[in-house]
Amino acid sequence: MTPPAFERVLDTFREILEGPAVRPELDLEDMPAPQRLAPYAAALSGSIYRDDDTEVATGRLIVLYDPAGQDGWTNGFRVVAYIRADLEPDIAADELIGSVAWDWLLEALEPAGYAGVSGTVTRAVSESFGDKRGEPSTTELELRASWSPTGEDVAGHVAAWIEVMCTTAGLPPTGVAALPGGPGGGRG
Repeated sequence: MTPPAFERVLDTFREILEGPAVRPELDLEDMPAPQRLAPYAAALSGSIYRDDDTEVATGRLIVLYDPAGQDGWTNGFRVVAYIRADLEPDIAADELIGSVAWDWLLEALEPAGYAGVSGTVTRAVSESFGDKRGEPSTTELELRASWSPTGEDVAGHVAAWIEVMCTTAGLPPTGVAALPGGPGGGRG
């Protein structure tokens, strides 16, 4: 039998997946969760698309639950998040982008309440050689983080993950129109 605390996580995921779209650019799906990290686990995957259907960011959010708790967890829950987003080369070149992305996460988590946060931010430049030498270089950011919610309601943590994924993809905040031709903008 699923513990009531974890059943609420499953209910939250169902409500998000079956409810109205969070943003038109965002596609969320249920995905298999790793089964060896905790007795109970649930996961979501997300992708963000431009108007031309180009995928500009992806992510995964995993909620782990162990009623007995685990070392390093402040309660029975641990949230694990991954976000990968394409970056404009000039943004990727900024030495502060890792710190800025980490701050986006902490600011988004603040209303939900968190403890024991840890993670990494990586920026990468991919250059093509040989038969692929004509392909343009790409730059991307990867954020990997985990934290313990300070309560049992994970809705705010899902919202924080979505917010950071949208921000790293260059989308404007909800309710703000994008400029045409920008990362989240229309077709100029």
